Order: sequence, then structure tokens, then C-alpha cells
Amino acid sequence: MKIVAVLFLLFIIASLGSALYYLVKDKGNSTRALKALTLRIGLSVVLFALLMLGFYFGIIPGKLPG
Repeated sequence: MKIVAVLFLLFIIASLGSALYYLVKDKGNSTRALKALTLRIGLSVVLFALLMLGFYFGIIPGKLPG
């Protein structure tokens, strides 16, 4: 589960970087930055849902050890 969460975070950061690149390159005249930001929001929602499901099914422990 940790690997999945880290991969999602990397994809989210990559999407954010590509949105910044498109925003600078296209000078705001294209919808590519909007699509990249929309993808980032979608990935964030899916990651949140996966974390909640992992907690619900016991894959992610509820309490920290110690």
C-alpha cells in the first residue's frame, strides 16, 4: 500500500509539473494546463479514496505502534 501511495504522489507531482510547463509554454492560450490540473485533482481524489478503503479494510493500521 505504501508503494501505491508513493506512486500516486509521484504521478500527482508529475501532473502538476506538466501543468506548469504547459502554462509557461502556451502562455495560457491552450487547455493543456487545465487538463493536466484536472488529472491531478482526479489522481488526488483516487488516492484519498484508496487510503480510506485501505483503512476501512485494515490494510492500513488505525493506530501507530508504541
